[in-house]
Amino acid sequence: MLKILFIGDVFGKMGRITLKRTVGKLKSKHKIDLVIANADNLAHGKGVTEATIKEAREAGVDWFTNGDHAFDSNQNELYEHQPIIRPANFPPNAPGKGWAVINVKGANILLVNLLGRVFMKMNYDCPFRKIDEILANNFLPENKPSAIIVDIHAEATSEKIALKNYVDGRVAAVLGTHTHIPTADTQISKKGTAFISDVGMVGYNEGCIGVDKELIIKEFLTQISQQKKIPDKGESIFCAVLLTIDQKTSRTESIKQIIEKINIT
Repeated sequence: MLKILFIGDVFGKMGRITLKRTVGKLKSKHKIDLVIANADNLAHGKGVTEATIKEAREAGVDWFTNGDHAFDSNQNELYEHQPIIRPANFPPNAPGKGWAVINVKGANILLVNLLGRVFMKMNYDCPFRKIDEILANNFLPENKPSAIIVDIHAEATSEKIALKNYVDGRVAAVLGTHTHIPTADTQISKKGTAFISDVGMVGYNEGCIGVDKELIIKEFLTQISQQKKIPDKGESIFCAVLLTIDQKTSRTESIKQIIEKINIT
C-alpha cells in the first residue's frame, strides 16, 4: 500500500511555519510515503520563490502542485529544477510541465495539476480534454502508473465533481484546491477513485481565507479594492487528506481528512 499525504493551499509565512510544526509528526505517525502540497499561495499568497520552496521542502514536502498564481513571482526557472508542476492546461508555451512521474517504493505515481475554468479570470485550455491527452499520450497499458493523483484547482464545486465523474476509475484520486475551505464530502467511488471538493488551506485561520478580515470586510462594504494584508501571528489551520492506495490495483482504499489548528506567536 502507498500512503500519500496531500496538503491544501499553503498560504504565506504562517502556512510555511505550520508545515514545519505538522508534517514531520504526521509522516512519522502514519508512515507516509509521499507528501504533496499545493503551493499556489506559498510566497505571501503569490506563487512560489526559491526560498519558500526550500523552506517547505525542509519541512517535509516532497512535491508541489500549483494554480492560477503559478507565475506571479516571476521565478519561472523554478519549474526547471524544483519538484513542482504547474497546471497542465496553461497554454503549451508556459514554463514547466503540468504533470510528473514520481517513483516511490518502486512504484510510479503520476501527479497531474489542472485548472478549472468556471468563474476564473483567465481563459485556460479545457481541463477535461487535457487530462484525456495526458493519460492517452504518455501512459500506455503496459506502463500504467501505480497511482494517478489529480489536483483540480478550481472555484466551482460543480466543475470539480464533473471532472471526478469524468475520470472515475481512470485515476486514484481527484483532489480539489483553490477555495481554501475544507469540504465535508470525502468519498471513494465504486471504481476506486477518491474525491474531495476542496482539501482546504494551511495558514491564518482568523481572517478571510488566509488574509486580514477587516480589509476584506471594507472591500465588500465599499466595493473598492484593498491591498491585502497577510498576518504572520495567530491561529493557523492545517488541512490535508491522507490517501491509502493499493499500488497493484491503482485503487484508493481510504481517504482520511486531517484538520489541525496551532497557535503561532
